[in-house]
Amino acid sequence: MTSAELSKIEQKKADKRRRLLEAALELFAERGFHGTAVPLVAERAGISAGSVYRFFESKEALVNAVFRDAKTRLASALSDLQLDEDPKRTFDDLWARLVRFAREDPTAFHFLELQDHAPYLDDESRALEMQVLTPIAAACAELQRRGTFRADVPMDVVLACIWGAFVGLFKAERHGYLSLDEARVHQARDACFNAFAAR
Repeated sequence: MTSAELSKIEQKKADKRRRLLEAALELFAERGFHGTAVPLVAERAGISAGSVYRFFESKEALVNAVFRDAKTRLASALSDLQLDEDPKRTFDDLWARLVRFAREDPTAFHFLELQDHAPYLDDESRALEMQVLTPIAAACAELQRRGTFRADVPMDVVLACIWGAFVGLFKAERHGYLSLDEARVHQARDACFNAFAAR
């Protein structure tokens, strides 16, 4: 077999794996982990159910691969976050990156919001989750160090409140409880900043 033929086979395998990941992402976001059966993933991906197990040994292995793929996309959206001399600009940039991710990759965002501390996530997925939080934590810690954010609120509480507010906004929009135009997104951003700003 020539190297060109081998390359074509490898490309087909990579394409099939990508189709599986995208189909599983959609289904896990729509139906949750427990409501998604492997044959449904195979059907949506347009392959046989048995083919799934050539790539992933179990549904748990599949959901972890999907999680890591989506989390890596979020990490890319947050990469190279710069700490500006103006602390509010740093926070605004962080918020804008999260908004862009939620708007441009809504299925991945919805899937990730469902996965917090899910018991089926493996050590590699949990480590990646912590790695993705690092730039956010670093930005908030720097705002605290500079005296911009209140020092009397622990950093993990600050992060949980800001992330929770952000997720809640987009979940409410998805369910039709509110409409998020640019002005409302900015109002929510400023409210989160002001909630922890030093007085």
